[in-house]
Amino acid sequence: MKGSWRFALLLILLLVGGIVVNAWEYLGEASPARKELKDFPKQLGAWQQSGPDQHFDDATLSVLRASDYLMRNYRTAQGQGGNLYVGYYASQRDGATYHSPLNCLPGSGWTMTAPGRITITPHGKPPFEANRYMIENGGSKELLIYWYQGRGRAVASEYWGKVYTVIDSVRLRRSDGAMVRVMVPVGESEPAALEAAAELAASASTSLPEFIPD
Repeated sequence: MKGSWRFALLLILLLVGGIVVNAWEYLGEASPARKELKDFPKQLGAWQQSGPDQHFDDATLSVLRASDYLMRNYRTAQGQGGNLYVGYYASQRDGATYHSPLNCLPGSGWTMTAPGRITITPHGKPPFEANRYMIENGGSKELLIYWYQGRGRAVASEYWGKVYTVIDSVRLRRSDGAMVRVMVPVGESEPAALEAAAELAASASTSLPEFIPD
């Protein structure tokens, strides 16, 4: 008797799952309204855009497969520089997805040390955790902060970012999202560089929902 109930329950779940999947295929993936990243604010708190936006070559873009991206330098009035990168994917169903710095940066010659987490506290928004690394390439030494953002979440873990993407693709019919990265040169003080990177990350994250929809 128990076996019959289990079989019936399994059959019902399979039928419901099939109906839901077919409905999603028929309805298609939701496309929330958003602004293009080229219109991202030039002023982020104490940070002002420095120079024109940077652009990748065609070979890099073919690997990146981002729907939209931003690579921009910012600078404070005190001369502190920083770089902001945002890679946005309107859909991850066709295999296009974020490229983790853990793969991209070592492939470009950077060494990554001192891994950890840092709490980012945007003005007027809940704090969230991001990844933190010290990176070096030749004579360059920078403080790196990055996280994954989309559909109202900002998470440090790539694993949980993908889990939430699967859940939201079912719950919301959405798989859009982005990887957000901040890099700040390390001068005489690593704590000062970390503070500056966290400040730029917090200032940028306040404006992100218009470009990476909640």
